[in-house]
Amino acid sequence: MKSILIIGLGRFGQHLCQNMVKLKNEVMVSDNVEERVEAVMPIVTNAQIGDCTNVEVLKSIGVRNFDICFVCIGTNFQSSLEITSLLKENGAKYVVSKATRDIQAKFLLRNGADEVIYPDRDIAEKVAVRYSANHVYDYIEIDDEYSIFEIPVAKEWVGKSIKEVNFRAKYKVSILGIKRGETTKLLPMADYEFDEKEHLMVIGQVEDVERLLKKFDNDKDKKFSK
Repeated sequence: MKSILIIGLGRFGQHLCQNMVKLKNEVMVSDNVEERVEAVMPIVTNAQIGDCTNVEVLKSIGVRNFDICFVCIGTNFQSSLEITSLLKENGAKYVVSKATRDIQAKFLLRNGADEVIYPDRDIAEKVAVRYSANHVYDYIEIDDEYSIFEIPVAKEWVGKSIKEVNFRAKYKVSILGIKRGETTKLLPMADYEFDEKEHLMVIGQVEDVERLLKKFDNDKDKKFSK
């Protein structure tokens, strides 16, 4: 459990707040719009209505006490930049700021941000990969080379173990977990037998996963050619 400060309760800030609370973190929020603060008041540890570009408002929060401070202001970059800088000047341990463009990220990093996130860009990339590729239910990019994909179980694997399929050697991809509904079993043993009702969480180089995904298209073509 961590102590989290979220400044800015737009759509991203509110979603971040809700998920941080679900993960059992202690969350304090701040925004200069009363209605936004009131919307999350029932679930957060503490809340404040105020303009955090005002150093006195920021000091009253006690930013040194938080493990992570998030600056989630998306519509006013000047305010985001000022708050990021003030947080660091007042002893914030770790500041994560939201950006929409690379030039914003550069200024934020120069003015105190320890990390910059691009939620809109990241979601767009994830959605593009998911809906461009067939047989992909979810996707997480690790870096430029490696990613995690959620894929179906091929019919020819059903009833066979990971060892029998010789999965890693054959496809150059590793199985991180087996997902069935909302339940995920991580790092299955080699004797685990595949079930057609499950999905696989696989990790590997993108080009290797793409080759594996083509298998499903090839199997579909074979089915209709019979």
